[in-house]
Amino acid sequence: MFPSRRGALAGIAASTLAGSALVRGALAQPGYPDHAIRFVGGFPPGGPADLSARMLAQSLGDVLGQQVVVENKSGAAGNIASQLVAEAKPDGYTLLVGTSIMSIVPSVYDKLPYDPHKSFVAVAHFTTIPMAIVVPADGPRTLHELIALLKKEPGKSYGTPGSGSLIHMGSLLFSQRIGAETLHVPYRGSAPAMQDTLAGRHAFQIDTLGSSKGFVDGGRLRILAVCDDHRMAALPDVPTVKEAAGFPLRIVTWYLIFAPAGTPQPIVDKLNAATNQAIKAPAVVDKAKALGMEMVQSTPASSKRFYEEQIAMWAPIVKASGAKVE
Repeated sequence: MFPSRRGALAGIAASTLAGSALVRGALAQPGYPDHAIRFVGGFPPGGPADLSARMLAQSLGDVLGQQVVVENKSGAAGNIASQLVAEAKPDGYTLLVGTSIMSIVPSVYDKLPYDPHKSFVAVAHFTTIPMAIVVPADGPRTLHELIALLKKEPGKSYGTPGSGSLIHMGSLLFSQRIGAETLHVPYRGSAPAMQDTLAGRHAFQIDTLGSSKGFVDGGRLRILAVCDDHRMAALPDVPTVKEAAGFPLRIVTWYLIFAPAGTPQPIVDKLNAATNQAIKAPAVVDKAKALGMEMVQSTPASSKRFYEEQIAMWAPIVKASGAKVE
């Protein structure tokens, strides 16, 4: 038998009220987190991204009172990890440690298994690592000398960890800004590229301080300029590109925590506040300084804005490079 109209309306009203109560309860999440949180990253163990994730995970776990476990799901330029988190339950327990490659893959891949703009909510942009322009120890002594060399001798090469990488795009951007024709030589990773730069086979390389400082300290590399809008605390005597050459150039590696789209805002806000607190821990500050990292205080809104700006910045550079999935 069918219920009466009045009875049906009463049932709908009761269901609506109950549903509203459930939504309010889900948003409040007074017990969050009540078990371990997963940090999923699209990088192999032991690299800079992994070290950054583990550094934050330990401190964030102390702040939240729950373990934060790092899981490495490397492959496909980070897309395996990104897809996993995009499809995860939006409850704050599965988070993506996003890296700067996320600002490049939307322009490299014709189709992605997730929407880079809609599948995630930005939680916290917690660190930035400025790139530096380095040369072999017997190479140019200033950025002006390097620029003059690259203009005078077209075809001088630079090494990168692969086509479509941030270092590839950054090196191409630098070459465009100075009006020089340079040769891109891709490798399978940063280490072999750096070995050839050390051997003098390349005119320059753009790299992070963490990867190159040991060679600089050992007298095998020279840092000519920092690719940021300010000098690095770890390199106070090294000028920025703008100071050294007169034009701005910002090329930074960054790490940003993302949650699946639909994650309740109170959870996002709690994670953001906890991250801002976690990166102030003395152990994090000391380790970040040693690795050439700059810790960032952020909001979900500022993190989203930074991510979108990075995608927009690199899109025309990727197009000009012709980089495609290999």
